[in-house]
Amino acid sequence: MSEQLKTLITYPPLPSKKGYPLLSQNRQFQWFRRHCPIYPVVPAQAATLLQKNGFEIIWKDGIAEEMKYAEWFEFAKKIQPNIVVMETKTPTVKRHWKIINALKKEISTLKTILVGDHVTALPEESFQNSKVDFVLTGGDYDFLLLNLLQNLDSNFKPVTKNLEPGIYYREQNTIKSTGKFLLNHNLNTLPFIDRGLTDWQNYAYDVGNFSRTPGTYIMAGRDCWHHECSFCSWTTLYPKYHTRTPKNVLDEIGELIEKYQVKEIMDDTGTFPIGEWLQEFCRGMIERGYNKKVILDCNMRFGAIDFAGYKLMKKAGFRFLLFGLESASEETLNKISKNMTVEKIISSCKLARHAGLSPHVTIMFGYPWETEEEARQTVRLGKYLLRKGYAKTLQATIVIPYPGTPLFRECQQKEWLTSEDWNRYDMREAIMQTSFSSAQLQKFVQDTYKVAFHPEFILRQIASLRDLNDLKYLARGAKAVFAHLADFKQNY
Repeated sequence: MSEQLKTLITYPPLPSKKGYPLLSQNRQFQWFRRHCPIYPVVPAQAATLLQKNGFEIIWKDGIAEEMKYAEWFEFAKKIQPNIVVMETKTPTVKRHWKIINALKKEISTLKTILVGDHVTALPEESFQNSKVDFVLTGGDYDFLLLNLLQNLDSNFKPVTKNLEPGIYYREQNTIKSTGKFLLNHNLNTLPFIDRGLTDWQNYAYDVGNFSRTPGTYIMAGRDCWHHECSFCSWTTLYPKYHTRTPKNVLDEIGELIEKYQVKEIMDDTGTFPIGEWLQEFCRGMIERGYNKKVILDCNMRFGAIDFAGYKLMKKAGFRFLLFGLESASEETLNKISKNMTVEKIISSCKLARHAGLSPHVTIMFGYPWETEEEARQTVRLGKYLLRKGYAKTLQATIVIPYPGTPLFRECQQKEWLTSEDWNRYDMREAIMQTSFSSAQLQKFVQDTYKVAFHPEFILRQIASLRDLNDLKYLARGAKAVFAHLADFKQNY
């Protein structure tokens, strides 16, 4: 059966006056004015896994390639795939339903598959609103996809007795399920991603976080060992944290250095492993000499590592650590289960900077319980960290309660939602009731980004320049700031 299946793994273009959809490898969806496609690790692992098992795989990211929708649609019609796989998120799912229906109208034998956090939270919804054939739930959908394709009969119908838990499908007019998904797969058994198959260079140069290019993404685990933040959509996908071994990750990094000449690697595990795992990994980077050949970035949690740990990470080649700050209100930090204090946020940033690392902090506005003054405190904290050089860069957005998250359930219970039109869940406006206007909310976001124009911040950035690559990185950062200011200029 495998030799007969032509599988298209794709991101269709989603044209909008809001900009480019930051859909792939993203927890909180945004539209960006700036083209900034992020390498989608799990779909790329799925593509590689299927190809290694004898399936014909076609990778087509119409967003990364900046294709016109009509061009992408004609491409899909021309190749006549048997299977089309698409990752979706809350603000794009309605568009994907229409695309599925249009494709199935043109290709009568086509089977379509949706994956991602939104359909994991609401799997039956897509069957009710489109002609989708399968929904794969949970974060290990690369394993589920292989299992499904290996168990389709000659009429492309599933042999249900062989299917793993987590798969939804149609049986006549009924939606069926194989049960609750499991996260018990061994990530070390996955082949290293075939970067050529998945057009990795389309994602290697425009990502603003990369100080050196070409850069790429990996994931040491799925997804976060804290996994309690009530707003995070990936807790729906990955309620259980599981990782690869340090050796397995090191071997992949070696391949990226030698085979693809990668200069910087972002590990996008929700929070990078710590403890003995981190120590073994860092020692391996140093012993193998990879710390002299590639720069590493990762997501980290405030307070998770002491100064000695940060120093070891720096020695191992780490540069950029992304921290979720979220708010300067400790009431908010407790309510969203961050279990964090402002004091710990500041001290962690100071320690990381003192160790030579570059903290990046993410901030959100629009919590229903926060006052204007609490939001202003968050603006002030973000600006303070950057002006004083305790954080190197930041990102500010509007908090969105995604389906499947504890925050979404709380919003439903307390009637905080202003809309359940998924198209509007794109971080451009408040979806929860707030104590101040939407215009004021957007102003808080813009004001946070305006720290980039503060003389103290500018002088620190200039003083940190060491070579032409640093200058190019600073220029990309400046371009990103202007784009973000435009992103939050008005509602659509």
